[in-house]
This record gives sequence, C-alpha cells and structure tokens, in this order.
Amino acid sequence: MAPRGDAPATDSASRTLVLGIDGARRIVQCGPNANSVLGRAPGDLIGRPATDLVGDEAKAELEALLEANDAGQERNGVMAVLRGGDGASTSALVTVQPMVGGDTGGAPAALLFVRVELPPSERYQDPALMRRALMDDPLTRFGATLDLDQSARGLVDVVVPHFCNAASVLVLESLVAADEVHTESGGAVLRRIAVTSDDGNPAWTSTFPVGEVLVFPEGTPYREVMETARPVHLPHIELDKATEIGRLWRRGPAGELLSNVSMVLLPMIARDTLLGFIACTRVPGFRKFDAYDVEIGMEFAARAAIVIDNARRYSRERATALALQRSLLPMRLSAPSSVEVRHRYLPGSKLVEVGGDWYESIALPGARVALIVGDVAGHGVRAAVTMGRLRTALHTLANLELPPADALHVMHELMIELGEQEPHFATCVYAVYDATTGTIEIASAGHLPPLLAGPTGENEYLQVPPAPPLGVAGGAAIESREFTVEDGSLFVIYTDGLVENRGRDIDDGLARLQGIFGPDSVDHSMEDLAKATLAGVYADQHRDDIAVLIARLRRLPEDRYSSWTLPADPAAVRRARGLVSSRLAEWGLDELDYTTELLASELITNALRYAPGAIELRLLLERTLVLEVLDRSAALPRLRRAEDDDENGRGLLVVSQLAHRWGSRRTAAGKVVWCEQIVPGIDPDASQQVPAWPDEAWPGENHHRE
Repeated sequence: MAPRGDAPATDSASRTLVLGIDGARRIVQCGPNANSVLGRAPGDLIGRPATDLVGDEAKAELEALLEANDAGQERNGVMAVLRGGDGASTSALVTVQPMVGGDTGGAPAALLFVRVELPPSERYQDPALMRRALMDDPLTRFGATLDLDQSARGLVDVVVPHFCNAASVLVLESLVAADEVHTESGGAVLRRIAVTSDDGNPAWTSTFPVGEVLVFPEGTPYREVMETARPVHLPHIELDKATEIGRLWRRGPAGELLSNVSMVLLPMIARDTLLGFIACTRVPGFRKFDAYDVEIGMEFAARAAIVIDNARRYSRERATALALQRSLLPMRLSAPSSVEVRHRYLPGSKLVEVGGDWYESIALPGARVALIVGDVAGHGVRAAVTMGRLRTALHTLANLELPPADALHVMHELMIELGEQEPHFATCVYAVYDATTGTIEIASAGHLPPLLAGPTGENEYLQVPPAPPLGVAGGAAIESREFTVEDGSLFVIYTDGLVENRGRDIDDGLARLQGIFGPDSVDHSMEDLAKATLAGVYADQHRDDIAVLIARLRRLPEDRYSSWTLPADPAAVRRARGLVSSRLAEWGLDELDYTTELLASELITNALRYAPGAIELRLLLERTLVLEVLDRSAALPRLRRAEDDDENGRGLLVVSQLAHRWGSRRTAAGKVVWCEQIVPGIDPDASQQVPAWPDEAWPGENHHRE
C-alpha cells in the first residue's frame, strides 16, 4: 500500500463525523474519526451540548437546526465548527436528521453529520479514493465528447483536484492540425491545450499558457518523457533543480512555480503512438507523489489517451470531409461588369455542410455570362461527390463555349456513364446572357422554370423546352430557347428545396417566390432580395438543400463596343486597322493601338484565307479589351508551330504571344475567333470572392446573414 503521510494508520479518510444527539441536545454517541475530522478525542465530545461544536457566531444557526429536528424535520447548513482545543475553526456542512425512539435507553433522538474538507496534509491519502475519482464517472463524462479541446479540459478538471493541485495537457502539434500522427522524437513540436489549478493562482496559466506551441529543451523532464515514452517521477524538485529547468527553458517563472513541488509526467500512448503527456504537480504542503500514485496516474493516462486519440481521429476525418465538401462549391463567381450576381446556398443538414445542389456564374468572352444551377438527386456526401463531378465537367464545357443545349447533352452522356456504376440523375438549368445584344439563351434538363422579373415590376416563369433529367434515358432531346431581356431585369434560377417542402405545395412555393420579385423588387438591393428568398427556411429542420442564383441583367453601354461588317477583300485588313485605331483613340487607349491593329490584321487575314463570305469585326471595352472576328466557317482554328520553310501557321502564334488570352467558339452561322488584352489601370479579374465560411459556425447559416 502507498504511505499515507503523517496520518495514523487507524484514521479514516472520511470527511464526515457522525454524532448521536439526545432529547436534551447533548452528544451521547460519537464516531471513531472525531480526531481526524475535528481534532478532538471522542471522549471530549460525549456528554457536551451540541452547540459546543461551533463558535459563538454559529450557535444560533445550529440551534435553529435542532429546533427543526424537534419538529421532525431534517435541516442542514454551512457553518464554522471548532477544530482542536486552540479555538481554531473550519467550514463544515452540518446536517441534523431526526431519529425515531429517542430518549429510551440512551438512544439518540437525532443524528448530527459534520462534513469538513480534509486539510492539505491529509489529501491524496487513500489510493482507492483517487482511483475511484479518476476512473469512474468523470472519465466517462469527458470521454463522451469528440472535441479535442473539450476533451482536454474535461481531463484536467478530473485530475485536479482528485490527483494533483495543477495539471496541463500537451499533445503533438500534428495531432491538433488533424494531420497523420507518427512516433516522434523528444524534439517534437507540442501544443498545450489545457491548464488548470485548484488554487486559482494566475501564475500557472500565465507561465504555461493554453495554445502555446513549443519544443522542450534537452535536460528537462518534459524532454525526457517525450524521448522515453515512460513516466517521469520527480518526488521533490529542489530549488536548484527548478531553477535549472527554468534556465534551460529560458522561462524564469517556471523555475519559481516548480520549486519544492512534487511532479509526475504521464505519457499518453494510443495505438503504440505517443500523443503527448499530462503534467501533474502537487504544491508544497500536500503529500508527494509516490510509485503507487504513478501507477494510478498511468492507468488514467492510458484511458485518457484513447479519448484524445478518438477526438484526434474525429477531428482529422471531419477536417477532411469539410475540405472535400467546401471544395465542391465555387470559390469565385464571375460576370461582365454590367451584370450583378448574388447567390445563396443552404445545405439541408448541419452535419453534412454541402449536398447535391450547386450554382455557377462564369464570365465568358464577348461580355457574356453563363448562369447555372443544378441539383443531384439525393442527400449527403454521395450526392455532393456526384455534384462535384458534374460541376467540374460543366465548368469545363462552359469555358469551351459550347451552347447550353450542347453542354447539357454532354452532361447527360456523362450521367449515363456514371449510372453504370451507381444510378444517378440530376436536374440542371443552363443560361447564357449576352450583354451586347440583351438576349439570354436557356436550356433545361428536368429543372424548375427560371423566373424573369422585368424592371417595371411584371414577372413570369420562362417556358423552356422540356427535357428529362440528366442521366434518365429516353424522352425528348435537350433544346434551348432564346429570350430578349429588358435592360435591368432580374433573372432567378433555383433548386426545388426553395419552393417545396413537406408542409408546402410546390405551387405555393412558386407563388411565394414570384411575390418576392414583384413590382417593388426593382427598388430593393440585390442583397436584400437574396436574403428575402431564404426568409423563414432556416427553422425548417426537414428542408432539402437550397441553391439560388440571382442576376440583374444589364446591357453593356453602347459606347463600350462597336461592330463593323467587312467584305471578303484583302483591302479589309487595312480598313480594319483604321477602324480599330479610331475607336481606341475615342476610348483613350492609344498605347494599345499598335498591338490591337496587329491582332486585327492577323485575325482578319486568317478569316479571309479560310472562310467564305463577309466578315464581322467587333471591339468591346469591358474589364479587358476584346477583339472578335466572326466568319462563316465552322472549322475552329488550331495553334501549331510552323517549320522554317512553312508559309502558313504563324498567325495564331503571333496572336497567342501578343494577347492576354485567345479562343474560339462556334455560332449558328459559323464561328468567332477572339482575343483580349489587359487594359492599363483596370483589374482584369471579373470574379467576386464567395464569402469564407467561419470556423465557429456551420456555413449554411452565417454564409447568408450579416
């Protein structure tokens, strides 16, 4: 058995003294532990009035408890009881409990329970009490959480005060960062994640701050426990030893706090991997740690390591899942300068923060923008992964400038292929708005109709040729329809979670959405309209995922673009240079004159050589300067490197070297070859950053609120 300090072997570790009181309120019976509880022999108490147990200031309070006992009522109170014969007192909880049959044959009329806190010299005496306090209910309670910080705080709250006066938990930094944890040397980077003490001394938390990242120096016991993965027991740290620890650590206050203390460092090992250690300290005046204490502490540390390891594994898996989920949604939305876009995304579950819904706004060359909303059937991570595949594919198709119907057809073929492994289907609406012509081309695959609200207050759901969802074989082919849009109109695309739930019919939801974008919506800001679309849905715990994209469609000002039709004549090259030069002079872009003329010459020459009929030249000043050449050939140009003796093949190479970027796309009548240049003083990035999701809240809510 472990020694019990100065306490006699016959003493009990109980903090409660039981006394028997007769009808005259005198002590007639006394427990054998009177000396350890009150510092008085049992014989000195028997026969004395019960009020002699307390000082003068507490006699009236004890009398009140005894009077309640006479009425057959149990009462208790906290008061100062005398301890020893020198008049010293200590705080105690006193309970008076009535007894039946008192005053007959010397039987007590009541029992008086005196519960006092043991003095420092008597704490940590009974190993059985320490083991029970550490291993029973507290370990289960703090082990029920999977949060690393909360687990560590619960751990030190159990260790202090049942095992020591001050304690701290240090774990590998890689564990906190949710990385893979491997066995490391004594020089491993650690982080202190919890500190507490039972005396309220702020020096513990200031000297050993929570959150500190450090590497312990050689020659310190902290380095030893990490190098050996074995407990380090320091029964008594002399002043010189404590000072040396503080010097090596370059932390003088640490030497002062550790002077004359007893300390044990308990390594936490799980799955044969050292995760960190628990530093336990008993200050002077308390029993020093012995070998039996180390054994008890290691048993606790082994169980605590399992809790920390579970929290670590959960944190790593959650961090991985969140990184995957958040990467599936766009980080940027882009659009021409004349188009204003707002979005809202609300996952159906707080546990899985992204589902099968997605949205896109992708700026395209020529002051155009692709607006997309889609919905993969199902919920959770599986739907999110499928959504990520579709979103990536559709983003690529948009950058290839495929028409909406063609892009959705390719997506349909992709969903059919994915369905061979696991059945999937999705709905999607794809729209391309041209800010130079004010037209929007829309294709839909099984999706709800887009809402178009005019600047004068009228609104309607646009009728798009119906087609089955992506991945569903059979049915009508995907077709697109073009609409002319009034300048300043609001275009709204959304998923079914916005307008349909268990308690509301879809027709009611569509009517509600139409009401939000009524006649007064013209005067509201885009942000207010975006918030209004989700008003009232946060409290619905059974909602589906929701994605909404709202765009205010405005044409590019007429003075920001020009278009000319040129004949299929070599002289058209010279005329094109003159037209471009004149327009750049009006825009104050003389410094781009030479490069733009050269680019126009190369593109016009290429069109004259390979395409029949008239040629159209367009020049647009947006965030960049865009030059477009439209011809009647459907063959798309391809960049290649010409050999020294080749007469052709150098035009596009010149374009690719001079322009910021270039590309081509097919049209109904032929194709468009375009290139763009950066305008001095204007940021060419046409995208807006999607607000970051804060770590302290789930993104589905704070993502949409001020």
